[in-house]
Amino acid sequence: MDNKPKWMNDPLVKDIEEKKLQFLSELVLGGRGKSQKEAMPYMMQKMKQAKADKISFSATEVSAVVTAIKNHSTPEELEQIDSLMKKAPHKL
Repeated sequence: MDNKPKWMNDPLVKDIEEKKLQFLSELVLGGRGKSQKEAMPYMMQKMKQAKADKISFSATEVSAVVTAIKNHSTPEELEQIDSLMKKAPHKL
C-alpha cells in the first residue's frame, strides 16, 4: 500500500523529484496547526534546510505542487495553504 499523501500521486507532480516532494510533504505536515506567529520561524527554518540540502523549485514546480495539494485538501487546509502562500518567500 502506498502511504504517500494523495497529492504526491497527482499527475501534476509526476515529473518532480521524489526528494523535493518529500521535503514539501514534511513542510506541509509540520506547518499544520501552527499559528501565524509560529508559522514564520518554521517556514524560515525549512527554507534554510532546503538551501543546505540544495533543494530548490522552479516557478512551474511550485505552481504544480500548490495546485496538486489544493486539489486534495479540505476547506480548512485550503485556508491555511492560502495564508502560508501569502507569507512564503517567492522563491523556494
